[in-house]
Amino acid sequence: MLNLTEFYMKHILLAIVMTISTRTMGQDSLIGKPFPSMEVETINDVKLKLPDSVKGKFTLLGLAYSKKAEDELITWFEPVFQKFVDKPQGLFKGFGHEVNIFFVPMFTGINAAAMGLAKRKALKKMDPQLFPYILFYKGQLKTYKESLNFDTRDTPYFFVLNSIGEIIYVTSGSFSAAKLDDIESALE
Repeated sequence: MLNLTEFYMKHILLAIVMTISTRTMGQDSLIGKPFPSMEVETINDVKLKLPDSVKGKFTLLGLAYSKKAEDELITWFEPVFQKFVDKPQGLFKGFGHEVNIFFVPMFTGINAAAMGLAKRKALKKMDPQLFPYILFYKGQLKTYKESLNFDTRDTPYFFVLNSIGEIIYVTSGSFSAAKLDDIESALE
């Protein structure tokens, strides 16, 4: 006979397994699908269209559509920059990855009006070396929420696209070395 503690523990464990399975299945279902078209702007107001503007090269996109998710997205900047942008010198010159890297804060709904302010703040506070890697999206969220399986508002999502704009790897959440290693493996 199960006591109450064992009963709750089994149900909690089952809920965790189902959540992980659902999230993994949702992310896995994106593999091989084209990344949906998204119009974005650089910090200097140049408009680009993803994935069209990045075709021909592998691309890592990090997207966040809440302040908390954006704060987590920022934790990825330095390690991603060091891994994929800083070019090796000396004996290892020529090694490394040829990959587009973009972090995309998404301004949707009532927050869309804040995009201009966010750009101005970024210009003042952010290291200018990062400017080419930051894109801003302003518009509807629904299309991306549905097509990219965004299920947690306060989580950043990362997509690796192949050279024709298809999704080949998906992860989400806070930075970890293991996730970065998985991204690197997807690029090889």
